[in-house]
Amino acid sequence: MRQRVMRVAVVAVLVALVLLATPLALGIQTSFFADERDELERTALAAAVHVPPFVVGGHVGLPPHERGIDVGVYDLSGRLRNGSGPRADAVARTARKGLVVRGRGDHRLVVAVPLSTGEQVIGTVRASSSTAEVWRRIVLAWLGLAGIALVALATAVAVARRQARTLSAPLEALSAKAGAVADGDLTARAEGSAIAEIDRVARTQNTMVEHLTRWLEHERHFSSNASHQLRTALAGLQLGLEAAATGPDAEQRAAVTEALEQVRHLQRTVDEVLRLARATPRPGVPTTARPATEVVEGVERRWHGTFATGGRRLGVAVEPGARGLSIPDRAAEQILDVLLDNALRHGRGTVRVTVRETGGAAAAVDVSDEGSLELGLRAVFERGATTSRGGSGIGLTLARELAEAAGGRLTLGRSEPTTFTLLLPVTEPPPSDGWVPRRRPDGRCPMGDVPQV
Repeated sequence: MRQRVMRVAVVAVLVALVLLATPLALGIQTSFFADERDELERTALAAAVHVPPFVVGGHVGLPPHERGIDVGVYDLSGRLRNGSGPRADAVARTARKGLVVRGRGDHRLVVAVPLSTGEQVIGTVRASSSTAEVWRRIVLAWLGLAGIALVALATAVAVARRQARTLSAPLEALSAKAGAVADGDLTARAEGSAIAEIDRVARTQNTMVEHLTRWLEHERHFSSNASHQLRTALAGLQLGLEAAATGPDAEQRAAVTEALEQVRHLQRTVDEVLRLARATPRPGVPTTARPATEVVEGVERRWHGTFATGGRRLGVAVEPGARGLSIPDRAAEQILDVLLDNALRHGRGTVRVTVRETGGAAAAVDVSDEGSLELGLRAVFERGATTSRGGSGIGLTLARELAEAAGGRLTLGRSEPTTFTLLLPVTEPPPSDGWVPRRRPDGRCPMGDVPQV
């Protein structure tokens, strides 16, 4: 990366220097020759002004001139009357016509001007200088130009090296973070830089790693979530089948019916756990919903015998304002199973399930017992946290994930007595007419175990 940036910068500077220096060098050459001819013309004109009219055989005086310039005065016959120079050449002869003539001859620059008195040309003044001296000055100017170009190139290389380091350092750091992620360090995050494009790539990589981390954690928790949820349903199924195997024929049908209900619930549990494993880890919209009364009836039927076997009491109640509210049934069943199992294992006394309206687009389900919670409000929902040695420490974490996946929320209302509150979105408003609770097959009202709150 650094070498490539430097090569691009150096090539660009070289092209710019060539495009700039070539016409500049040609301009220097043209300018120096033009300046030399102008100097020769000025010298010749000054001599022509100062030379007095002369007669044949008379002395001709010349004014002083610069060193390296030959100045000669010629008469109309082409004879050199004073100064230095060869016999009158074509340039000097052309100047007899009253013209200022510039030309070259024998590696010299030549300028000739007419010498006149009144309106009559009586001779010419010729000035010349060597082209070698002009080329010497041109070469020196070119060398100065080349030196300036080298300084510019060295400056460009230094700037390119610094810019290459500025550009490559964030990319090298980004590559190092990507390598760390590839090696399994999902906590590695790319840092921002002063370059907007690289900073955008870093943010995109961090977002990708965060999503990947959530997905991997999601998949990692799936097996523990599935085993936790399936264990409760399998336990209920085992109790039903054991009762069917040991009881009389009259009770066998009821036991088998209850076992079949447990099997159906087990199937729903498998579907819900699989849905949670496939779902994007963010609040979603549930696919099915049922009245909250039906949901708590089913929960009460499944857990009534289990609590009775343990010498505990389970009661459910629905406040008048919450009758007829429809909630996500599968998520609610799974979460209530977790909360009831948690209350049975770690709680004490009577367990109460109360459904109430919150006054908004959500229904609240409170699950409370007569025990107290030893863990803090934050630690209670952490994966692996448990209040006893017999727990796995993932039930409440799973319940919160199920609630969030259904668009709801699970919180700890009170530590003593322990009360968990489940908020679920309401999919249908309550009916305007009265509501009559459904009765269980044995004729008892499932809401009659606990007085209405």
